[in-house]
Amino acid sequence: MAVAATRAGAAVALARGRDHLLALQDGAGWWKGELQTNVTMEAEDLLLRRFLGVLTPGLLEETARWIRSQQRPDGTWATFHGGPGDLSTSIEAYVALRLAGDPGDAAHLRRARSFILENGGLERARVFTRIWLALFGEWSWDELPALPPELVLLPPWVPLNVYDWGCWARQTIVPITVIAALRPRRPLGFSVGELRAGSPPPATRSLTTWAGRFNRLDGLLHRYERRPNVRLRRAALRRAAWWMVRRQEADGSWGGIQPPWVYSIMALHLLGLPLDHPVVRAALDGLEGFTVRADGMRRLEACQSPAWDTALAVIALADAGLPADHPALVRAADWLLQQEVRVTGDWAVRRPGLAPGGWSFEFANEHYPDIDDTAEVIMALRRVRHPRPELVDAAVARGTAWLLGMQSRDGGWGAFDADNTRTLARELPFCDFGAVIDPPSADVTAHVIEALAGEGLAGDPRCRRGLEWLLRSQEDDGCWFGRWGANYLYGTGAAAPAIAAAGHVLEEPHLRAAVPWLERHQNLDGGWGEDMRSYREPMEWRGRGESTASQTAWALLALLSAGERRAEATTRGVAFLCERQRPDGSWDEPQFTGTGFPGDFSINYHLYRLVFPLQALGRYVEGAGAGRDGGPGGTS
Repeated sequence: MAVAATRAGAAVALARGRDHLLALQDGAGWWKGELQTNVTMEAEDLLLRRFLGVLTPGLLEETARWIRSQQRPDGTWATFHGGPGDLSTSIEAYVALRLAGDPGDAAHLRRARSFILENGGLERARVFTRIWLALFGEWSWDELPALPPELVLLPPWVPLNVYDWGCWARQTIVPITVIAALRPRRPLGFSVGELRAGSPPPATRSLTTWAGRFNRLDGLLHRYERRPNVRLRRAALRRAAWWMVRRQEADGSWGGIQPPWVYSIMALHLLGLPLDHPVVRAALDGLEGFTVRADGMRRLEACQSPAWDTALAVIALADAGLPADHPALVRAADWLLQQEVRVTGDWAVRRPGLAPGGWSFEFANEHYPDIDDTAEVIMALRRVRHPRPELVDAAVARGTAWLLGMQSRDGGWGAFDADNTRTLARELPFCDFGAVIDPPSADVTAHVIEALAGEGLAGDPRCRRGLEWLLRSQEDDGCWFGRWGANYLYGTGAAAPAIAAAGHVLEEPHLRAAVPWLERHQNLDGGWGEDMRSYREPMEWRGRGESTASQTAWALLALLSAGERRAEATTRGVAFLCERQRPDGSWDEPQFTGTGFPGDFSINYHLYRLVFPLQALGRYVEGAGAGRDGGPGGTS
């Protein structure tokens, strides 16, 4: 397609997409796309309700229909679209369907059981899955790694205190230590012993490794668990209860995410809070707000992303040419201003003198504003001509000061905390699933640099240190690793606009190195895609996968930032977006391109397929290149 024709087609696609996005705005001013994950959300919800004795037949069948609909022909359940069968996910789905009354000899469960046994059975499931089994007597508490609740009593300077964990992990670990200390066992109504494969326990690691040392420590902790210090244990349980209650959000959640939510409900109930206690009642009622019902089926979001989605939508619409004082943008800015977090949270443990000011991912999460959202919201607010600019200026000033204060010692930025880099936590036998610390990442650092540059701080020594960190983190082949999105396409799509925004010339070697990497990884159809397996198998999947709208947009944002507007790769990428657009202005994207825990927990942000293509098409049509606000973003 010729460049002129491509630009004309892009302008048409841009207008259609812009109108579609405008139609999705809520009357209150925000946008929110569904955050789709995997069936462990639904399976664990059913098990939670069974544990509490509040599971109703109607809810059970609605949810079971969804779980059945997500089973693949080989009998497995995956953690992302098109991915391989996952053992622990398949076990939890199997148990949930048995709970729903599906007979064990049904064909779909026979297929699932065959996969589970071939892959090591219950014995090879992750720790969290075995905890759910222990709650119902299907696994021994003695055969789980020990993590006593006394952990919550450790001061912040002691290794392995709760603030050494990432915020999502600490909120989950605290209630789990309570549950494991109390060792409940509730009736499930059936046994899943047929899922035991007889697999031997993993070999003990050498004492020359941290894993081996922690295995020995686990043995000592198990001995302590048999006869804990009574006074110390009581103090730990009281402190844990206070810690959890203090962090419950206005919507009843903990951190606005599923894992700490369900475990905190169980832990507080086991500590004596009845189901009609205001804390427990609010928690259970709040789950309804995360429920999606359609076609007679029920599923749950693991989290919700309105602040993130709204910031990205504002940037996309501004890139699409919407006037800065358009009512939709002003309404969005008003809502974002209302969402500013003005209270101190856990981040202050590492930054005690820093004044609050920032934004969180969710509707309600005052304890954990995040750096990534704050950077994107600042860039979004600067794209709006607000009737009261002094309100915007004040909020942006507070957010910018908070961002600068949250810089880690090495120059980069993590997502929620500063200097959350103590890797010892990853070596605990308990930690076999997901990221448990929050070190600086290229994508978050890039967004902060871009936001700071937009505030005229590109020359500030703190911004320059961040830029140096970002340049050092470039991979040898020219791309960047993406912590919160899949993966090297995401990291590169964030880093290149940040480098350009910081004032680097287009001949800058790091930008130039990214261009051929993107060109080499463009698919034959003109798009780009990267499979989630690139986190575990980078040699095979790095920058490779089915073309998607969001990942094609990330590649285009990087190319445009590098001054490659007229390049063949750019023209072909824009043509891909134009050709694949749906008549309503959106794009199909069943693939998962967002990341919670790299390699373990993947996300399909339903709005990504719209906001990022609009950003890319808008910058292409307008001839934008280096230095435009609002690169691709990603968060927890």
